[in-house]
Amino acid sequence: MYPDLSGKVAVVTGGSKGIGNAIARRLSEEKMSVVINYNRDHRGAEETVALLRKAGGKAVAVRADIGTEKGARALVNAAIEHFDGVDVWVNNAGMENQSPTDKLGLEDWNKVINVNLTGVFLGSRTALRYFLNQKKRGNIINLSSVHQRIPWPTFAHYAASKGGVRMFSETIALEYAGRGIRVNSIAPGTINTPINAEKFADPVQKKSTVELIPISYIGEPKEVAAVAAWLASEESSYVTGATIFVDGGMSLYPEFKEGKG
Repeated sequence: MYPDLSGKVAVVTGGSKGIGNAIARRLSEEKMSVVINYNRDHRGAEETVALLRKAGGKAVAVRADIGTEKGARALVNAAIEHFDGVDVWVNNAGMENQSPTDKLGLEDWNKVINVNLTGVFLGSRTALRYFLNQKKRGNIINLSSVHQRIPWPTFAHYAASKGGVRMFSETIALEYAGRGIRVNSIAPGTINTPINAEKFADPVQKKSTVELIPISYIGEPKEVAAVAAWLASEESSYVTGATIFVDGGMSLYPEFKEGKG
């Protein structure tokens, strides 16, 4: 759909499964070369690379901890080594775990913040340095969440990390807009990913979740990937510092949809 993406290069963190995997596949369909980052899911990453190559795409899997400077450097180095550079950097890797805040351990807090927020910082900084050094227009896409806006009790660390992603993204979008670098965020709502598989296997939990979504169905990763492809393309050339909610209306206070209140 976006001819200007053909021949360009993308780095996608957390690209072995879920939303990141769907984004990697969609960008490959747009004829981009893709660096698929993973940390533990080696099999998923290699299977995806094989699938994309079989379809005529160019892809490589790179194991790296995106919460470390070494990991971020490994990804940009892989993009340069295999594909001669990078044009689009997608900070998708994320995690969550649940705990009442009064029982939340510092270790769990740090783990979530490190992946969800520090990882976005390190990935973005690496991309910025590359774009600036090469004097090229660049594109950073950060995966946030509806919980950058919607409070989520017992997930305080996750919500805090996603609120941080929002303000970080808006700040660097303003900081680097004059140098031709665009930065935007995607805020998914409830999406049918492996992390949600157990919950949605329970019909009661699934029904209660769907009731929170005005469009009345759980989203698919490809619906998020479609927005990522648009943001990566020149079709969105005048868009920076934005967050696009891909949530079926979940962030629109669905309890009021029938005029209640």
